[in-house]
Amino acid sequence: MVHLFVSRRRDEIPRWRSAFPDARLVNADQARVMATAGDRIWLMTDCPEWSPLASYLASRNVIVVVMALSPSDQEALQALQAGARGYIHALSPAELLQQVALVTGNQGIWVPTELLSRVLGATFKGLGGAERLPRESLTTLTERERAVAMAVAEGLSNKAVARQLDITERTVKAHLGAVFRKLAVRDRMQLVLMLARQDERVS
Repeated sequence: MVHLFVSRRRDEIPRWRSAFPDARLVNADQARVMATAGDRIWLMTDCPEWSPLASYLASRNVIVVVMALSPSDQEALQALQAGARGYIHALSPAELLQQVALVTGNQGIWVPTELLSRVLGATFKGLGGAERLPRESLTTLTERERAVAMAVAEGLSNKAVARQLDITERTVKAHLGAVFRKLAVRDRMQLVLMLARQDERVS
């Protein structure tokens, strides 16, 4: 298993090199020839043909992570539709890049937190949203914790929740931590799934 960094740049992004010291910088044509099943390809969107290249490599069971200097939701969705396992900011810290490699190497998917929040929010709303929840479903939470939980479930980022509730992001994080602990969930995804199950009980 090797790490190949595909870019039109003449040099590696330093943080990427720190994360994977033995990796190689290659162009798109070299990647097509060199990559084999199980290899990790870190594909920069500065390559004009990055999307078809991602599709080709993914079809050969190569693990593809698309990297962008200016990430966008639309591009992230395009990357996933092309078969990439991840989409990240090209200047992510070395520790994060290593974590992405671990997750995607174990059949996981990695996307930006805000995009995941919006996808989960759309899912929650599609399942009926807050209006279909039984009143007793969140009785263990304080009023402010309930407000934070519902805003997060609807897809708002911590920053957006802070704006909506007129509190600081730090306070949002504290309330969210309490919500996760009281409801015995690990993250936003589990929160939405738990609330969806509550919805099923009243259907």
